[in-house]
Amino acid sequence: MSEKNHFIRDSIHGNVKISMFERNIMDFPEFQRLRRIKQLGLIYLIYPGANHTRFEHSIGTMHIAYKLANHLELSYENAELVRISAMLHDIGHGPFSHVSEGVISFSHEKLAEHVIKNTPIKDKLSEKFNIKDIIDIINGRDPFGPIVSGELDVDRMDYLIRDSHYAGVSYGVIDIERIISNMKLEKYLVLDIKGIQAAEATLVSRYFMYPSVYQHHTTRIVNEMFRRTLKLAIDNDIIKEKDIYKYDDADLISVFRNSEGYIKEFINRIDNRDLFKRVNTTKLNIFKNPEVFYKISKDELRNVEEKIAFDYNIDKEYVILNIAEYPKFDEMKTKVSSDGKLYHLNEISSIVKALSKARFNMPDISLYVPKEYKNQFEKFKLEKYIDLPEKNKNEFNTTHYDQIKLI
Repeated sequence: MSEKNHFIRDSIHGNVKISMFERNIMDFPEFQRLRRIKQLGLIYLIYPGANHTRFEHSIGTMHIAYKLANHLELSYENAELVRISAMLHDIGHGPFSHVSEGVISFSHEKLAEHVIKNTPIKDKLSEKFNIKDIIDIINGRDPFGPIVSGELDVDRMDYLIRDSHYAGVSYGVIDIERIISNMKLEKYLVLDIKGIQAAEATLVSRYFMYPSVYQHHTTRIVNEMFRRTLKLAIDNDIIKEKDIYKYDDADLISVFRNSEGYIKEFINRIDNRDLFKRVNTTKLNIFKNPEVFYKISKDELRNVEEKIAFDYNIDKEYVILNIAEYPKFDEMKTKVSSDGKLYHLNEISSIVKALSKARFNMPDISLYVPKEYKNQFEKFKLEKYIDLPEKNKNEFNTTHYDQIKLI
Protein backbone atom coordinates (compact mmCIF):
# COMPACT_ATOMS: atom_id res chain seq x y z
CA MET A 1 0.00 0.00 0.00
CA SER A 2 1.47 3.37 -1.00
CA GLU A 3 2.18 6.01 1.62
CA LYS A 4 -0.57 8.54 2.12
CA ASN A 5 0.38 12.08 1.08
CA HIS A 6 -0.70 15.25 2.82
CA PHE A 7 -0.92 18.82 1.58
CA ILE A 8 0.02 22.18 3.01
CA ARG A 9 -1.70 25.18 1.46
CA ASP A 10 1.03 27.70 0.76
CA SER A 11 0.21 31.31 -0.08
CA ILE A 12 2.83 31.37 -2.86
CA HIS A 13 2.90 27.86 -4.36
CA GLY A 14 -0.63 26.64 -3.63
CA ASN A 15 -0.98 23.02 -2.49
CA VAL A 16 2.42 21.61 -1.49
CA LYS A 17 2.47 17.83 -1.18
CA ILE A 18 4.30 16.32 1.80
CA SER A 19 4.82 12.70 2.79
CA MET A 20 3.95 11.24 6.17
CA PHE A 21 7.67 11.03 6.97
CA GLU A 22 8.13 14.75 6.18
CA ARG A 23 5.09 15.58 8.25
CA ASN A 24 6.59 13.67 11.18
CA ILE A 25 9.82 15.67 10.83
CA MET A 26 7.83 18.91 10.71
CA ASP A 27 6.09 17.97 13.96
CA PHE A 28 9.35 17.98 15.92
CA PRO A 29 9.69 21.04 18.20
CA GLU A 30 12.94 21.99 16.44
CA PHE A 31 11.05 22.49 13.19
CA GLN A 32 7.86 23.91 14.70
CA ARG A 33 10.02 26.66 16.25
CA LEU A 34 10.42 28.05 12.71
CA ARG A 35 6.75 29.07 12.81
CA ARG A 36 7.83 31.59 15.43
CA ILE A 37 10.85 32.97 13.55
CA LYS A 38 10.06 35.85 11.19
CA GLN A 39 11.64 35.41 7.79
CA LEU A 40 12.50 39.09 7.46
CA GLY A 41 13.24 39.77 11.09
CA LEU A 42 12.06 43.23 12.10
CA ILE A 43 11.16 44.46 8.62
CA TYR A 44 7.50 44.28 9.63
CA LEU A 45 8.15 47.63 11.34
CA ILE A 46 8.72 49.09 7.87
CA TYR A 47 6.43 46.82 5.82
CA PRO A 48 3.56 45.75 8.12
CA GLY A 49 2.68 42.73 5.97
CA ALA A 50 6.13 41.16 6.28
CA ASN A 51 5.16 38.74 9.02
CA HIS A 52 5.88 35.51 7.15
CA THR A 53 8.05 32.90 8.81
CA ARG A 54 10.99 30.58 8.26
CA PHE A 55 8.47 27.70 8.42
CA GLU A 56 6.69 28.88 5.28
CA HIS A 57 9.93 29.57 3.49
CA SER A 58 11.28 26.11 4.35
CA ILE A 59 8.17 24.47 2.88
CA GLY A 60 8.42 26.61 -0.25
CA THR A 61 12.12 25.86 -0.68
CA MET A 62 11.39 22.14 -0.41
CA HIS A 63 8.66 22.48 -3.03
CA ILE A 64 10.90 24.23 -5.56
CA ALA A 65 13.76 21.82 -4.81
CA TYR A 66 11.51 18.90 -5.70
CA LYS A 67 10.50 20.55 -8.97
CA LEU A 68 14.14 21.01 -9.87
CA ALA A 69 15.02 17.46 -8.77
CA ASN A 70 12.32 16.09 -11.06
CA HIS A 71 13.54 18.20 -13.97
CA LEU A 72 17.09 16.93 -13.37
CA GLU A 73 15.67 13.39 -13.42
CA LEU A 74 17.16 12.44 -10.08
CA SER A 75 16.29 9.04 -8.71
CA TYR A 76 13.41 8.80 -6.25
CA GLU A 77 15.85 8.34 -3.34
CA ASN A 78 17.99 11.34 -4.33
CA ALA A 79 14.94 13.52 -4.95
CA GLU A 80 13.70 12.68 -1.44
CA LEU A 81 17.14 13.52 -0.03
CA VAL A 82 17.11 16.90 -1.79
CA ARG A 83 13.57 17.57 -0.51
CA ILE A 84 14.40 16.91 3.14
CA SER A 85 17.65 18.90 2.91
CA ALA A 86 15.81 21.89 1.44
CA MET A 87 13.16 21.61 4.13
CA LEU A 88 15.78 21.62 6.91
CA HIS A 89 18.20 24.19 5.47
CA ASP A 90 17.07 26.95 7.88
CA ILE A 91 16.38 24.87 10.98
CA GLY A 92 19.32 26.50 12.76
CA HIS A 93 18.22 30.10 12.29
CA GLY A 94 18.18 32.18 15.44
CA PRO A 95 15.41 34.62 16.42
CA PHE A 96 14.54 37.21 13.79
CA SER A 97 16.61 35.25 11.25
CA HIS A 98 19.63 37.09 9.85
CA VAL A 99 19.31 39.90 12.39
CA SER A 100 20.61 37.76 15.24
CA GLU A 101 23.14 36.10 12.93
CA GLY A 102 24.90 39.46 12.72
CA VAL A 103 25.86 39.10 16.40
CA ILE A 104 26.66 35.46 17.03
CA SER A 105 29.97 33.96 16.00
CA PHE A 106 28.68 31.09 13.86
CA SER A 107 26.40 30.83 10.82
CA HIS A 108 22.87 29.45 10.71
CA GLU A 109 24.22 26.60 8.54
CA LYS A 110 26.53 25.58 11.40
CA LEU A 111 23.61 25.77 13.81
CA ALA A 112 21.49 23.67 11.41
CA GLU A 113 24.24 21.04 11.50
CA HIS A 114 24.20 21.12 15.29
CA VAL A 115 20.41 20.73 15.47
CA ILE A 116 20.38 17.85 12.98
CA LYS A 117 23.22 16.03 14.80
CA ASN A 118 22.33 16.69 18.42
CA THR A 119 18.56 16.79 18.88
CA PRO A 120 15.91 14.03 18.79
CA ILE A 121 15.18 14.89 15.15
CA LYS A 122 18.37 12.98 14.28
CA ASP A 123 16.91 9.58 15.16
CA LYS A 124 13.90 10.05 12.92
CA LEU A 125 15.98 11.35 10.02
CA SER A 126 18.37 8.41 10.38
CA GLU A 127 15.53 5.98 9.68
CA LYS A 128 15.60 7.04 6.05
CA PHE A 129 18.66 9.21 5.33
CA ASN A 130 22.36 9.53 5.98
CA ILE A 131 22.68 12.56 8.27
CA LYS A 132 26.02 13.54 6.72
CA ASP A 133 24.42 13.76 3.25
CA ILE A 134 21.78 16.19 4.51
CA ILE A 135 24.37 18.39 6.23
CA ASP A 136 26.65 18.39 3.19
CA ILE A 137 23.79 19.47 0.91
CA ILE A 138 22.80 22.28 3.28
CA ASN A 139 26.40 23.49 3.25
CA GLY A 140 26.77 23.15 -0.53
CA ARG A 141 29.43 20.43 -0.28
CA ASP A 142 27.49 17.47 -1.69
CA PRO A 143 27.05 16.98 -5.48
CA PHE A 144 23.44 18.01 -4.88
CA GLY A 145 24.51 20.97 -2.72
CA PRO A 146 24.18 23.60 -5.50
CA ILE A 147 20.44 22.91 -5.63
CA VAL A 148 19.95 24.19 -2.07
CA SER A 149 23.08 26.24 -1.48
CA GLY A 150 24.54 27.60 -4.71
CA GLU A 151 24.52 30.75 -6.79
CA LEU A 152 21.04 30.50 -8.30
CA ASP A 153 19.53 28.06 -5.82
CA VAL A 154 16.02 27.13 -4.73
CA ASP A 155 16.47 29.02 -1.46
CA ARG A 156 16.89 32.32 -3.32
CA MET A 157 14.04 31.53 -5.72
CA ASP A 158 11.58 31.09 -2.87
CA TYR A 159 12.64 33.98 -0.66
CA LEU A 160 12.63 36.53 -3.48
CA ILE A 161 9.05 35.70 -4.44
CA ARG A 162 7.89 35.30 -0.84
CA ASP A 163 9.58 38.41 0.57
CA SER A 164 8.32 40.70 -2.17
CA HIS A 165 4.79 39.28 -1.87
CA TYR A 166 4.55 39.90 1.87
CA ALA A 167 6.37 43.22 1.80
CA GLY A 168 3.90 44.36 -0.86
CA VAL A 169 6.51 45.30 -3.46
CA SER A 170 6.60 44.01 -7.03
CA TYR A 171 10.32 43.43 -7.49
CA GLY A 172 10.39 39.70 -6.69
CA VAL A 173 8.32 38.48 -9.62
CA ILE A 174 10.65 35.93 -11.22
CA ASP A 175 10.07 33.09 -13.70
CA ILE A 176 10.93 30.01 -11.65
CA GLU A 177 9.57 27.61 -14.25
CA ARG A 178 11.79 29.08 -16.96
CA ILE A 179 14.87 28.88 -14.75
CA ILE A 180 14.21 25.30 -13.68
CA SER A 181 13.45 24.08 -17.19
CA ASN A 182 16.84 25.35 -18.36
CA MET A 183 18.94 23.92 -15.52
CA LYS A 184 21.25 20.92 -15.61
CA LEU A 185 23.45 19.52 -12.86
CA GLU A 186 27.08 18.89 -13.65
CA LYS A 187 29.77 19.80 -11.14
CA TYR A 188 27.66 22.94 -10.70
CA LEU A 189 24.11 23.91 -11.45
CA VAL A 190 24.41 25.10 -15.04
CA LEU A 191 21.88 27.33 -16.75
CA ASP A 192 21.29 26.93 -20.47
CA ILE A 193 21.60 30.11 -22.50
CA LYS A 194 17.84 29.94 -23.20
CA GLY A 195 17.18 30.71 -19.53
CA ILE A 196 19.42 33.74 -19.33
CA GLN A 197 16.60 36.30 -19.45
CA ALA A 198 14.89 34.67 -16.45
CA ALA A 199 18.22 34.71 -14.59
CA GLU A 200 18.73 38.38 -15.49
CA ALA A 201 15.26 39.19 -14.18
CA THR A 202 16.08 37.38 -10.92
CA LEU A 203 19.20 39.46 -10.46
CA VAL A 204 17.37 42.68 -11.28
CA SER A 205 14.76 41.70 -8.68
CA ARG A 206 17.45 41.23 -6.04
CA TYR A 207 19.04 44.51 -7.09
CA PHE A 208 15.85 46.44 -6.34
CA MET A 209 14.90 44.44 -3.25
CA TYR A 210 18.23 45.41 -1.70
CA PRO A 211 17.60 49.16 -1.18
CA SER A 212 13.82 49.03 -0.91
CA VAL A 213 13.47 46.13 1.56
CA TYR A 214 16.60 44.30 2.75
CA GLN A 215 18.77 47.39 3.21
CA HIS A 216 16.17 50.11 3.55
CA HIS A 217 17.64 52.76 5.85
CA THR A 218 15.00 52.12 8.53
CA THR A 219 15.54 48.37 8.25
CA ARG A 220 19.19 48.95 8.97
CA ILE A 221 18.71 50.98 12.12
CA VAL A 222 16.06 48.73 13.66
CA ASN A 223 18.28 45.72 12.93
CA GLU A 224 21.30 47.44 14.43
CA MET A 225 19.38 48.48 17.54
CA PHE A 226 18.24 44.89 17.99
CA ARG A 227 21.76 43.53 17.44
CA ARG A 228 23.15 45.94 20.00
CA THR A 229 20.51 44.74 22.46
CA LEU A 230 21.32 41.09 21.78
CA LYS A 231 25.06 41.68 22.14
CA LEU A 232 24.53 43.37 25.48
CA ALA A 233 22.42 40.40 26.60
CA ILE A 234 25.14 37.93 25.53
CA ASP A 235 27.96 39.99 27.05
CA ASN A 236 26.05 40.14 30.35
CA ASP A 237 25.40 36.38 30.27
CA ILE A 238 21.64 36.89 30.03
CA ILE A 239 21.54 34.93 26.76
CA LYS A 240 23.85 32.00 26.00
CA GLU A 241 25.20 32.41 22.47
CA LYS A 242 25.52 28.65 21.97
CA ASP A 243 21.81 28.22 22.79
CA ILE A 244 20.52 30.83 20.36
CA TYR A 245 18.94 28.15 18.13
CA LYS A 246 16.61 27.20 21.02
CA TYR A 247 14.97 30.62 21.20
CA ASP A 248 12.18 31.99 19.06
CA ASP A 249 11.33 35.66 18.46
CA ALA A 250 8.96 35.92 21.42
CA ASP A 251 11.47 34.30 23.79
CA LEU A 252 14.11 36.89 23.05
CA ILE A 253 11.71 39.82 23.22
CA SER A 254 10.43 38.56 26.59
CA VAL A 255 13.99 38.25 27.96
CA PHE A 256 14.81 41.77 26.79
CA ARG A 257 11.62 43.27 28.25
CA ASN A 258 12.40 41.73 31.62
CA SER A 259 15.97 43.02 31.66
CA GLU A 260 17.28 46.36 32.88
CA GLY A 261 19.30 49.27 31.55
CA TYR A 262 20.04 49.66 27.86
CA ILE A 263 18.56 46.27 27.01
CA LYS A 264 15.14 47.23 28.37
CA GLU A 265 15.36 50.73 26.89
CA PHE A 266 16.29 49.52 23.42
CA ILE A 267 13.55 46.90 23.25
CA ASN A 268 11.02 49.49 24.48
CA ARG A 269 12.14 51.77 21.67
CA ILE A 270 11.71 48.96 19.13
CA ASP A 271 8.33 47.97 20.59
CA ASN A 272 7.08 51.53 20.20
CA ARG A 273 8.95 52.25 16.97
CA ASP A 274 10.88 55.00 18.70
CA LEU A 275 13.87 54.38 16.47
CA PHE A 276 17.11 56.27 16.14
CA LYS A 277 17.13 58.80 13.29
CA ARG A 278 19.56 59.07 10.44
CA VAL A 279 21.53 62.31 10.79
CA ASN A 280 24.23 61.82 8.18
CA THR A 281 24.63 59.73 5.05
CA THR A 282 27.65 59.27 2.85
CA LYS A 283 27.10 57.43 -0.42
CA LEU A 284 29.74 54.84 -1.21
CA ASN A 285 29.49 55.31 -4.96
CA ILE A 286 31.11 58.74 -4.75
CA PHE A 287 34.43 57.02 -4.04
CA LYS A 288 36.72 55.35 -6.55
CA ASN A 289 37.08 52.26 -4.39
CA PRO A 290 33.91 51.79 -2.30
CA GLU A 291 34.99 48.28 -1.27
CA VAL A 292 37.50 49.80 1.14
CA PHE A 293 34.63 50.51 3.55
CA TYR A 294 34.03 46.78 3.93
CA LYS A 295 37.52 46.36 5.33
CA ILE A 296 36.57 48.44 8.37
CA SER A 297 36.20 46.09 11.33
CA LYS A 298 33.37 46.16 13.88
CA ASP A 299 35.86 47.23 16.54
CA GLU A 300 37.06 50.13 14.39
CA LEU A 301 33.48 51.28 13.81
CA ARG A 302 32.80 51.02 17.53
CA ASN A 303 35.85 53.18 18.28
CA VAL A 304 34.60 55.80 15.82
CA GLU A 305 31.18 55.75 17.50
CA GLU A 306 32.80 56.34 20.88
CA LYS A 307 34.79 59.31 19.53
CA ILE A 308 31.64 60.83 18.07
CA ALA A 309 29.76 60.28 21.33
CA PHE A 310 32.56 61.96 23.29
CA ASP A 311 32.70 64.98 20.96
CA TYR A 312 28.94 65.47 21.07
CA ASN A 313 28.64 64.72 24.79
CA ILE A 314 26.10 61.90 24.44
CA ASP A 315 26.07 58.31 25.63
CA LYS A 316 28.19 56.01 23.44
CA GLU A 317 25.30 53.51 23.23
CA TYR A 318 23.24 56.19 21.49
CA VAL A 319 25.58 56.49 18.50
CA ILE A 320 25.31 53.94 15.70
CA LEU A 321 27.45 54.12 12.57
CA ASN A 322 26.18 51.60 10.05
CA ILE A 323 27.51 50.48 6.68
CA ALA A 324 24.97 48.84 4.40
CA GLU A 325 25.63 45.15 3.81
CA TYR A 326 28.02 44.28 1.01
CA PRO A 327 26.01 43.85 -2.22
CA LYS A 328 27.66 40.61 -3.28
CA PHE A 329 24.89 39.18 -5.54
CA ASP A 330 26.26 35.64 -5.88
CA GLU A 331 23.86 34.97 -8.75
CA MET A 332 26.34 36.79 -10.98
CA LYS A 333 28.60 33.72 -10.71
CA THR A 334 25.94 31.37 -12.06
CA LYS A 335 27.38 29.08 -14.74
CA VAL A 336 25.78 29.52 -18.15
CA SER A 337 26.15 27.02 -20.98
CA SER A 338 26.43 28.37 -24.51
CA ASP A 339 27.67 26.41 -27.54
CA GLY A 340 29.20 23.77 -25.30
CA LYS A 341 31.23 26.28 -23.26
CA LEU A 342 30.67 27.52 -19.71
CA TYR A 343 30.60 31.20 -18.75
CA HIS A 344 29.74 33.13 -15.64
CA LEU A 345 26.47 35.01 -15.95
CA ASN A 346 28.21 38.38 -15.67
CA GLU A 347 30.52 37.43 -18.55
CA ILE A 348 27.74 36.65 -20.99
CA SER A 349 25.04 39.15 -19.95
CA SER A 350 25.48 42.86 -20.56
CA ILE A 351 22.63 43.53 -18.10
CA VAL A 352 24.32 41.60 -15.30
CA LYS A 353 27.65 43.19 -16.15
CA ALA A 354 26.04 46.60 -15.74
CA LEU A 355 24.46 45.55 -12.42
CA SER A 356 27.86 44.39 -11.22
CA LYS A 357 29.14 47.94 -11.62
CA ALA A 358 25.92 49.60 -10.44
CA ARG A 359 25.57 47.64 -7.20
CA PHE A 360 27.63 50.19 -5.29
CA ASN A 361 25.16 52.90 -6.29
CA MET A 362 23.00 51.73 -3.42
CA PRO A 363 25.08 51.22 -0.23
CA ASP A 364 26.02 54.05 2.10
CA ILE A 365 27.48 54.64 5.53
CA SER A 366 24.99 56.32 7.83
CA LEU A 367 25.05 57.79 11.31
CA TYR A 368 22.03 57.27 13.57
CA VAL A 369 21.22 58.83 16.95
CA PRO A 370 18.05 59.25 19.06
CA LYS A 371 15.78 61.93 17.64
CA GLU A 372 16.31 64.21 20.65
CA TYR A 373 19.95 64.65 19.60
CA LYS A 374 19.31 65.06 15.90
CA ASN A 375 19.73 68.86 15.76
CA GLN A 376 23.22 68.63 17.24
CA PHE A 377 24.49 66.88 14.11
CA GLU A 378 23.54 69.37 11.42
CA LYS A 379 27.21 70.18 10.73
CA PHE A 380 28.56 66.66 11.26
CA LYS A 381 31.35 65.61 8.89
CA LEU A 382 32.29 61.96 8.62
CA GLU A 383 35.79 62.73 7.30
CA LYS A 384 36.70 64.07 10.73
CA TYR A 385 36.44 60.54 12.09
CA ILE A 386 37.27 58.25 9.15
CA ASP A 387 39.98 58.61 6.53
CA LEU A 388 37.82 58.61 3.41
CA PRO A 389 39.24 57.24 0.15
CA GLU A 390 39.64 59.25 -3.04
CA LYS A 391 36.39 60.49 -4.53
CA ASN A 392 35.08 59.51 -7.94
CA LYS A 393 34.73 62.45 -10.31
CA ASN A 394 31.93 60.86 -12.33
CA GLU A 395 28.91 62.98 -11.44
CA PHE A 396 26.43 60.47 -12.84
CA ASN A 397 27.22 57.97 -10.10
CA THR A 398 24.88 59.90 -7.80
CA THR A 399 21.87 59.65 -10.10
CA HIS A 400 20.69 56.26 -8.91
CA TYR A 401 20.92 57.27 -5.26
CA ASP A 402 18.52 60.13 -5.87
CA GLN A 403 16.09 57.65 -7.43
CA ILE A 404 16.38 55.45 -4.34
CA LYS A 405 15.33 58.35 -2.13
CA LEU A 406 12.14 58.57 -4.18
CA ILE A 407 11.48 54.86 -3.58
